Formats: sequence, C-alpha cells, structure tokens
Amino acid sequence: MPDEERPPRLLFVTSELTDFVKVGGLGEVSAALPRALRQTHDVRILIPGYRQVTESAEVRDVARLPAMAGLPECGIGRIDMPDGLIVYVVTQASLYDRDGTPYGDRDGDDWYDNDIRFARFSLAAAEISLGVPGLGWKPDLLHVNDWQASLAPAYLAWRRCSIPSVLTIHNLAYQGLFDRERLPVLGVPDHAFDIEGVEFYGRMSFLKAGIYYASHVTTVSTTYAREITTPEFGCGLDGLLRTRASLNQLSGIINGVDESWDPLTDSHLVAAFEHRNLAGREHNARDARETFGLDVSRGPLFAIISRLVHQKGIDLAIDTVDDIISRGGQVAVTGCGEDALEAALRDLASRHPGRVGVRIGFDEAEARRLYAGSDFLLMPSRFEPCGLSQMYAQRYGSLPIAHKTGGLADTIEDEETGFLFADLSAPSLAGAVVRAFESFGCQHKLARMRRRAMKRPANWRQSSRRYAELYEILIGDTRYLRA
Repeated sequence: MPDEERPPRLLFVTSELTDFVKVGGLGEVSAALPRALRQTHDVRILIPGYRQVTESAEVRDVARLPAMAGLPECGIGRIDMPDGLIVYVVTQASLYDRDGTPYGDRDGDDWYDNDIRFARFSLAAAEISLGVPGLGWKPDLLHVNDWQASLAPAYLAWRRCSIPSVLTIHNLAYQGLFDRERLPVLGVPDHAFDIEGVEFYGRMSFLKAGIYYASHVTTVSTTYAREITTPEFGCGLDGLLRTRASLNQLSGIINGVDESWDPLTDSHLVAAFEHRNLAGREHNARDARETFGLDVSRGPLFAIISRLVHQKGIDLAIDTVDDIISRGGQVAVTGCGEDALEAALRDLASRHPGRVGVRIGFDEAEARRLYAGSDFLLMPSRFEPCGLSQMYAQRYGSLPIAHKTGGLADTIEDEETGFLFADLSAPSLAGAVVRAFESFGCQHKLARMRRRAMKRPANWRQSSRRYAELYEILIGDTRYLRA
C-alpha cells in the first residue's frame, strides 16, 4: 500500500497495560486509548516484559536489539491480542522477570536498577522508531507516557532522528531522578547534562528529558496543563513547561473511561440500572452495606475508593467522617497505601461499628458495586492530573465531592454532576459535604443530578479525536526536532 494510502503508524509506549499489569490509571488509559485510535491509525503498543506479561500470554520472539553503553541487549517479542491489537514486549529476564510490581519489590522499595530497566525500555522504543529488521513495521510517530518512557524522544534527538514524538504526563510528581554518575551507563551524552537537557538540580531527570526533547507534551486535563506551568504544581519544571506552552507545544486532553463502565451491562453489579431507571442502585447499595459491615440505613452512603496516600487527601476525608456520622451518614472505604492512613481508617471503623466500614486492599468487582451503591464519592485530592474515579462514580450515579483542581475541575459541574470545594482544607470539604446532605434531602434534585452525571460524555471518542488531530499536525511537520 502506498504511504499516502495507509493509515498513520503509531507506537504507543507505556510501562503499564491493564490487560497484563496495572498500578494506577496509566494502565487503564494505555488499554483504552490505543484501541480507540485503531479506527484511524495502525497502533501498536510497547511494554516491558514483566513476569505478569510473559506468564499470561504467548510472546513470539521477532527481533534482537544490541547492547549500548551499560544497557544490555534485549529481545522484542510480539503478542497478538484477541481483538487484533499488536503488543510488542521488551524481553530481558535480568531486568523484568521479577516478583513484585513494575517499579519495585513486594516491600514497596524501588528496584535498585530502575534507571537501567527503563532506559533500556526507552532505547528499544527509539530503535523501533528508527527501524528494526524482523518487525516489518516502523512508526510515523512515537507516543510515550510518563518518566519510564521519557528517554525515548531524547535518544532519537541525540541520533538526530526527525520522527515526531508526543510525551503524555500522567503525574508530574514522579520524575525518574537518578545521579549524574549514571549518565555513561545509560548512554546519555555529556552535553545533554545541562539546564537545556536532562539536568535537574544536579541530578538527571528522565521526565525532564522527555519534556525537553519531545515534539509535543500533553497532560491529561486542560486545568492540569495550566496548573503545571505554575510554581505550586510545577514540581520544579514549571519554567520549562511555560516555555513549551508559549510555543503551543503543551496541551491538556482529558482522559475517557473504558466502555465496560456501563451500569446497564456491568456483570460485576448485583443489579443493572441506567439513568432513566435508577431502581437497581438500591440493590447495589444493600450489597455494599453488607460487604462493608454497615447497618441498614436510610441515610446517605459516602464512599472512598482510592489509593490511601497523601496526594489523595485521605487525611482530610478522615477529618470529616465524624461529621458525616453525626448527620446520619455512613462511610465505606476500599483501597491500600500508606500505613498511617490505613491505621487511621481502621481506627475509625472500630470507633463507629456499623457506620464506617473499611476493607484494606482492592478488588475491582467490589469497587464497582460500591460505585453503584454509594450516594457520594469523597475525592479531596491535593492535586489530580485527571482522575478516573470521579468519572466512574458519575457513570454509576454516585456524585463526587472533590477539590477543585486538575481533571476534577474539568469533569465535575458543581451542584450539577457533583460538588466542588475550592480551599484545600477539612472545613471546606465539610461545607461541600453539608451541601451533599442537603441535596440528599431533596429527592427530586438528587435524582436530577444523578441522571445528569450518568449522561455526562466520558468515553474516549472525543479525546482520541484530539490526539489524532495532534498526530496529524506533527507527522506533517518535523520542525519540532530538538538536537
């Protein structure tokens, strides 16, 4: 097929893919966005060959890549997914075949060689972009995600390759920082250790490399794209991000949610429902109360479905629980994270038996039923690049109560599809909770808000179109190359 007739080729590079391994929202985005783009693009995904990948799918060896500097040689495997999606896998057992998470061991400690693991991964992405014998396929554009893949645009620039690249920042707080002494091992040229390069306060930043060398930078909501150009949210990179924004090379594109999040067809629920008939929510509410050991109640059920970490404002939510209980509400919590927050939540449950239920850990079916059975979702995040939980809650008729930041500000209409509070404080959150109770007392308003939230567009169609438009511009204009 002549080049002008074939669809654009896109290599989507990600360290997580829900089909095999997920730590956070990145895995869900990586599973959904490439599939949405397949209607108009020849999309292939590149992931590391973690044990979770190689043990759960047939990986066919298709190529070998040589060692470079201190990075070992590796293989490229191929997985043909049941829906036709092609996934390439960077195979190197010494780096990826480990018992733990993609980023650390079972004790929560980062792998000691994460710089080598993800530099090798990034270099493989760059080499595929340059053309690898045996693949029979070469992308027109490289789309990399977060710090783990951020050296790929840099490796291309250092080889003076004009293939355009997009970096999507899912969370600026995680940057991939390593000592300067690691540069030779990673094959990073000396001249790149500069403020206009990879240097970040005397260390090397993988994420800064991607921000500097990628053709275009996106992040996962319009508000977060503005926030990260400020000192408050920029994590020390706000100056560089302001520069990219001034050149129209920084965009915010809100995430969508997977089509499986449909209360009418979700097999995890105990009863189906939709916005025109909410009766099934009562069955899911009864199930949620039973699961979390809560009493039968006519009051509202508040949910916390989250990683239990400082960023998510769990401490602020904890400070509001006594007030929720005193007003006749109940609280159900599912998630895991920091020991201190887990202990504080367990203490709340012990002090309020039948009113507060806490299940440390995460079970997706259980979480979906809680979304479908709760009345409100507490989400007082200190910052939230996009957030998926508020959109899941809306889809299932649970109204989010959230801090007005990042993607939360972009996806929640105050008093229409949820409740927003501006000041990051327990009193401000408590004020939003009071408004939620008032709405709960007015069944007509509550039903209207639920229906509006459930009907809010949240699929990937609009977002994938925006990415496709960006790809088209970049593929037709290679002037973005930063040597």
